Amino acid sequence: MSISRREIRVKIMQVLYAYEMTGEPIEKVKGDILTNISENDTKVFADDMLKFIVENDEMIEGIIKDKVQHWEIERMAFIDRIILKIGITELLHFAEIPPKVTINEAIDIAKEYCTLNSGKFVNGILDAVHEDLKKSGKLNKTGRGLLNLKKKSANELSGVKKQDASKQKKEISKDDPKEDLKDNTKDTSDKK
Repeated sequence: MSISRREIRVKIMQVLYAYEMTGEPIEKVKGDILTNISENDTKVFADDMLKFIVENDEMIEGIIKDKVQHWEIERMAFIDRIILKIGITELLHFAEIPPKVTINEAIDIAKEYCTLNSGKFVNGILDAVHEDLKKSGKLNKTGRGLLNLKKKSANELSGVKKQDASKQKKEISKDDPKEDLKDNTKDTSDKK
């Protein structure tokens, strides 16, 4: 039976929750919760994610604290904090996962397992972390679907349409002198 990345993220969240609550060694908690993962690449993903979070917990907590300056991190919903740790780890350590996928997965998990406003909260924090990583050059993403193409704004698109329309008018007026006269009469009437 194949297990999805979403299900793996939820299992990772459960492992981190149990690890924090019980204080038992991470290997024991992983053994208890990740028993039904048979695929090697899925197991490697889970192991790599958990290892990075446990080894870099202080750094990840620092990133979270930086984004919630007016909050005491201890007052934050515990599951929200775990989901943020998973999301930040994916942004920092998993080059093949697009940032949008990371953020959307975290939002969906937060909506399902946390408080009513957790999705918005997680979205805000991860989006801010993502922007900071991009600005600082620390966002290292590669692979399919990771191109960040600039979408044209409505003004840019309308400017292109206007230019194309005026080019078409000029081409028509070159061919038909009557069209040129029509344009001149319109210009005169508009000025009055």
